[in-house]
Amino acid sequence: MPYVRIEITDGATNEQKLQIYKETTEMLARILGKNPEYTFVVIEEVASENWGHKGTSVALIRKAEAEARAAAAKSARKPGSKAAAAKRGAVAEAASLKRGPARKS
Repeated sequence: MPYVRIEITDGATNEQKLQIYKETTEMLARILGKNPEYTFVVIEEVASENWGHKGTSVALIRKAEAEARAAAAKSARKPGSKAAAAKRGAVAEAASLKRGPARKS
């Protein structure tokens, strides 16, 4: 009788959890020949404030990552920024690919 306990940080949807239950059960049946009727999967959600990683909490890591993404997005919107220039260059390159190579007269 397999009993699988999975610990994750908060944020998974019910659909995602259902997929975990289903695929974990299928995996045990496929690899070990375990009967799904006797397979139990439990998901324990831990608040990201209570999950530590790299000497801090996952909540603080996620907050810092979100702030970095917001700053990068804000920088990309500024006309003179490097990110905006790179985007303009990529758009120009894509346009030249659509036109094809320059022809010699």
